[in-house]
Amino acid sequence: MPGSIRVQKKILEAMLAHARVDESRECCGLLAGKKETITKIFSGGNVAAQPATTYEIAPSELFDFMKQMRAAQLDFLGIYHSHPTTENEPSPTDVARAYYPNVAYFILSPRAGAVKPVRAFTIANGAVTELKIDVVD
Repeated sequence: MPGSIRVQKKILEAMLAHARVDESRECCGLLAGKKETITKIFSGGNVAAQPATTYEIAPSELFDFMKQMRAAQLDFLGIYHSHPTTENEPSPTDVARAYYPNVAYFILSPRAGAVKPVRAFTIANGAVTELKIDVVD
């Protein structure tokens, strides 16, 4: 994942659809695939105390997602969440809680007219780098 990430078009569409279910809350989930191409989405529930501005997947749900990935022999490739009212770029909280430096962090904007409704980043040791999203079928 040097400067880009490959994602199936249907996964991008599913992430945006999840973000638009309830635009007053951040949505969240995990992404998986093989050979550095994201082919599977695991849509989570946001259990954060302040879901309008933060996200958290319940530990039991995270465990279940990881178990499903392992059973399907998929690699954990990304995490996604939405920013309902702010720009879809990593917030200071997003950077501070970026515990997986080897995955892509997708941030969605559910707002109509967003210039780039889906953006992806690497976040490692406080450094943020935007990734080019290569859409595949």
